[in-house]
Amino acid sequence: MGRLQGRKEREPFVLEHASIATGDEQGTVQKDMSVLVSADGRIEQVCPTPLAYVPSGYHRINATGKFVAPGLINAHTHLFADGKPLSGGTDLSPRVVDAALKVVHSPAGRVLMDARIKGNVSTLLNSGVTTIRTLGDVGYEAVRLRDKIDADELTGPRMLAAGPLLAIPGGHGDPFIALSCSSPEEARRRTRENLDHGVNAIKVAATGGVTDATKLGEAGSPQMTEEEMAAVCDEAHEFGVLVAAHAQSPEGVKAALKAGVDTIEHGSALDDEMIGLFLDNPRSLRGFSALDPTLSAGLPLVKISQQELGISDIVRGNSELVVDGMVKSAKQAHENGIAVGVGTDTGMTFVPQYSTWRELDYLVRYADFTPAQAFHAATQVNARNLGFDNVTGSVDTGKDADLIVLDEDPAKNVRTLADPKLVIVRGKPVWRPEVKHFEEIDRLLDSF
Repeated sequence: MGRLQGRKEREPFVLEHASIATGDEQGTVQKDMSVLVSADGRIEQVCPTPLAYVPSGYHRINATGKFVAPGLINAHTHLFADGKPLSGGTDLSPRVVDAALKVVHSPAGRVLMDARIKGNVSTLLNSGVTTIRTLGDVGYEAVRLRDKIDADELTGPRMLAAGPLLAIPGGHGDPFIALSCSSPEEARRRTRENLDHGVNAIKVAATGGVTDATKLGEAGSPQMTEEEMAAVCDEAHEFGVLVAAHAQSPEGVKAALKAGVDTIEHGSALDDEMIGLFLDNPRSLRGFSALDPTLSAGLPLVKISQQELGISDIVRGNSELVVDGMVKSAKQAHENGIAVGVGTDTGMTFVPQYSTWRELDYLVRYADFTPAQAFHAATQVNARNLGFDNVTGSVDTGKDADLIVLDEDPAKNVRTLADPKLVIVRGKPVWRPEVKHFEEIDRLLDSF
């Protein structure tokens, strides 16, 4: 597998005789096209191959019979795990928790975590993902990696790094991947703490979650208050940083939207008020809020047997309480013109880092998307939702060369995204991209 590479110079090249899968909602394909990529990593020309002017010194790559498409964007990742089953928190005593936290935050633990996230980011890149947003980190390891990539010390995807999420004491993510707060003032201070560490994304836990639930009914139960989340949004938005909210019940989603969050993660069945707030949200940074259904994180937990998943009764029971709402939310949002993006919750139980394509497949099979609409969600819609639509998300002149080369048209068959033949990130090719698969997990995910 191609690991994240160290510094190397970009060289100009041209992809010739390609079919371009544009990533628009209609699934438009442009045939026999050339895409010229300059030495600064940007797309400098997109035109029919017979009309292309290719300066001397450009490497020529014959893409006859291949599809060139925008790189995938995954708006919900966790880099501390690889997708193998995570145990629930019900058997963790305070002594075990304290010991684990000391190890993770020790100098040796920091080195280990840095290496782990570097490997997981490499897997994402090799699977065709050229932009990611982390939404819950152990510390600021993703910020450090992002800075190395941005400084051209490593070749890797564009990153929005959230650092630890914000939660109530003992709430979702606390204490392993969260900073706790119990008042609007403390929530504002915790937000500033993350911003001071260099994060360029923020996440709050509006409700309880599934994987770390300690009792039945915890998933979806309201946790952070609207006032606490509003304080987070006000502080983050002052610095132009988008806020995501983990929310898995109508009460949690509504409170988060009223507080001004920019994206809802997971979701629940929607009513007219929530639909209206998604479409026109005066407290959000840009006047609207988006939804990342993360069906990849929910469907396996109810479609695969509990024994094969290796999860507790509490995790299984909580999954059954919220997954139907996640699917309904995706359908309702799609029907009502809400901006539905693609995030998989990578690292969670049975969500491997290499399986972003499955989220598109689930949107098609469970939420009434066409393949073209699902691919559109993972590219152009995600780019807009995350504020990157001026630099990535489409194959357009002037944008960064974030591209994938495929055997088939992803707007007709999203499964072709599972095997990219070439990945290009900001003009740097990843030749012969390859990932290590978990064969048993893949077999079970293929079973439903």
